Amino acid sequence: MPYSYFLLNHSPLTTQLLTSLTWGSVSGWWTPVCLLLGVLYAWLMYRNPVSISSGGRWLLSGLRALAVFLIAFLLVSPLIKSVTYQPQKPLVLIAQDNSSSINTFKPKSFNVSEFNIQLAGLKKLLGNDYEVREFNFDRNLHNGLSTSYQGKQTNIAAAIHELNERFVNQNVGALVLATDGLYNQGADPQYETRNLKTSIYTIALGDTVPRRDLLISNVNYNKTAFLGNDFMLEVLAEAYQSMGETLRLSIAEDGRTVFTQNIPVTSNAFREVVPVKLNADKKGIHQFTVKLAPISNELSVQNNAEIIYIEVLDARQKVLLAYASPHPDISVIKQLVERNKNYELKAVPADKLTTVKLSDYGLIILYQITAGDNPALKTFAAQSKVPLWYITGAQTDLSDFNQEQNTIGIIAGRTDVQEEFAVPVAGFSLFTLTDSTQNKINRFPPLLAPFGNYGSAAGASVLLKQKIGSVNTTFPLLAFNEADGRRTAVLAGEGLWRWNLAEYQEFGSHTAMEELFSQSIQYLTANANRQRFRVYAAKNVFDEGENILLNAELYNDALQLINTPDVNITLKNSSGKNYSYLFSRAGQSYQLNAGVLPVGNYSYTANSKLGKQTFTAKGQFTIKALNLESRQSTANHQLLYNMAKQSGGKMLQPAQLNQLAELIRKNENIKTVVYDDQRYSDLIDSKWLFVLILALLSTEWFLRKREGEV
Repeated sequence: MPYSYFLLNHSPLTTQLLTSLTWGSVSGWWTPVCLLLGVLYAWLMYRNPVSISSGGRWLLSGLRALAVFLIAFLLVSPLIKSVTYQPQKPLVLIAQDNSSSINTFKPKSFNVSEFNIQLAGLKKLLGNDYEVREFNFDRNLHNGLSTSYQGKQTNIAAAIHELNERFVNQNVGALVLATDGLYNQGADPQYETRNLKTSIYTIALGDTVPRRDLLISNVNYNKTAFLGNDFMLEVLAEAYQSMGETLRLSIAEDGRTVFTQNIPVTSNAFREVVPVKLNADKKGIHQFTVKLAPISNELSVQNNAEIIYIEVLDARQKVLLAYASPHPDISVIKQLVERNKNYELKAVPADKLTTVKLSDYGLIILYQITAGDNPALKTFAAQSKVPLWYITGAQTDLSDFNQEQNTIGIIAGRTDVQEEFAVPVAGFSLFTLTDSTQNKINRFPPLLAPFGNYGSAAGASVLLKQKIGSVNTTFPLLAFNEADGRRTAVLAGEGLWRWNLAEYQEFGSHTAMEELFSQSIQYLTANANRQRFRVYAAKNVFDEGENILLNAELYNDALQLINTPDVNITLKNSSGKNYSYLFSRAGQSYQLNAGVLPVGNYSYTANSKLGKQTFTAKGQFTIKALNLESRQSTANHQLLYNMAKQSGGKMLQPAQLNQLAELIRKNENIKTVVYDDQRYSDLIDSKWLFVLILALLSTEWFLRKREGEV
């Protein structure tokens, strides 16, 4: 139990320090024993008559008794308990929706400037009893309030999630959320607010009254089509308060009208999906403008049009899968490859390869066979530079396998197989797998691989290594190599069907497997008809506000990837403005992050010089405008009401904003919280106690010296 207390600083909103004397493993009843020891020592020392007066002897006895008591007390090792009480004022977080829909679809009575002033003045109205933090959000959360309302996307759930992460375990009293309840990214905000244990006060912006308006709500389409084929668009057209009107839908390809249709509006809340069939008659990236002709007294014409981009490809990249015998992996590989619309896979048994024209294929996957298993394949592989991807298993002839390729070598003493888990390698640089995919691969079940010792060639790049049981090894599982102008890959294990099932069972999709195969095949097939200098954008079509990423590759005369020379690039938009950059070196190639650029079509010209040779590469990409904020004009105040009610807060109209400060003050759940910090230290560490003992003994010695007793 504490022995004594000391309290400093009594103000309720300042730090308070409370100290007490307590005990460790020794009982506090030793205190009177120490005191008795001090008295006994003084009595023994001053019990006989001395030449000092009676009063002086009592004084000296007291000094000695106190000094001995303190020394003995320190030997008992008491503890000093210090408790610091730190009050924390309640946090009031203000999150303001900065998306363009706030200003575009506001009621006529709503004054944006006055609202901004009132919202900024809330901090002053709450006074010093609250700590107010201000934020604005669109796609992301930003510090401070804003008056621009130019956000192109809205993600309310992400803003609430980030606030919860930033202020976790802090005294968050209230969240003030000023928005129209419309979001076009992220999850339903109601799910995220369940994790935020505080009162939410929503300020209902926007207008819930439907007004006369036409809009293109959505366009479903594939981003790629193939030359000469038909492709479909599905246009979702909507009309409000426009019964009796006729929607005039038109679609223009690169400015040329290719489709028109009239649609009668039969209700004041009209929706219709319009299927449109078009033909891909020209290779390249094409801009399609889907548009509804405006009508009189329409609320906004910004949402009457939607621009999409479709890339028309000359033909799919053909992939040949040759296998020894039927296996569940065959169908899995075919499904994974053909999920990418750019690839077409044909699976053929090894004994029927003579019926296939091998030169039609840009990649050959050899599943548990080698090129030597078929004379036609062996001859074709020797005469061409077609990329080869070996997948080994129990049926693989390891002797032929080791002779044919120089990517992974397997030395096996017997024909057994063993289980091996996949572990992604951090330094792999030929292409990039997302963090999500790498994390999933780490959790995949094992593959079955030939038992033996594994090694990789000096120039090989290992993407996956083997983990046998719980032991991480240096053995390669999936590796890539390039020699004599041919790219080769080796996956040293069978059982991909296990990975496919496991991913769907745990994550509900096959995205990791699809990304692994798509990226691997893209790297391997990029070798076909390769130019020595290649520059390509990460995407053919970027969204507005997205960073523009470009890559470059330069090969020497031996077709080895190098990045010694500088690579310069000039981007040019449709209005003739130029942007010049210098690529950065990354691994053995080049990368460029050109940042955010204005909407439009861009062409680029890149240059590099190797020795006396000058290389040039050209290309193009498009940055498309985002019209997500104009797709919905009617505010969702029901969402705001539900969020406020579930949290114990309240929904307010902008005209009621002056009542918010008083509502927060009256909320009994919003109050100052006092946190305590307890610390223990040994009393013997207190220097002032030693000074006191020294002073007591020194005073006693001085008095005895003066009386001639020393």
